[in-house]
Amino acid sequence: MIGIDSKLTGDLTRNLDKFTKDIREQVLFSGVAAMAKVIQEQAHANAGRNRKSGTLQDSIYRVYSPEKSSDETKMYRISWNKKKAPHGHLIEFGTSRAPAYPFMRPAFDHIREAIEVGKARMAERIKEL
Repeated sequence: MIGIDSKLTGDLTRNLDKFTKDIREQVLFSGVAAMAKVIQEQAHANAGRNRKSGTLQDSIYRVYSPEKSSDETKMYRISWNKKKAPHGHLIEFGTSRAPAYPFMRPAFDHIREAIEVGKARMAERIKEL
């Protein structure tokens, strides 16, 4: 659970601005995490359709990307672990001899659902605060 630690001493306006920023950041973070989870779960399900060993399916992950995030923008990376499943790109894009069985690209077709889940999570988070 994320906690907020604010002390209202000194410059009240500056402290209120920081408090507001902290709230906004936590709400945004929760919403983006929920959206990323929907896409990750869909990619995981898609990878399971061509399951031979389950290695590719088990290698799909989502991780927060602080270097691509800011106060107004939060970003998650959703991909497969290329060390665990180096063949992932061959399945996603195919080869000259094997057809493609995309699992990541179709996951992003669920972006509208992910946005709705994210909005719902942000509303819940606002109520919690």
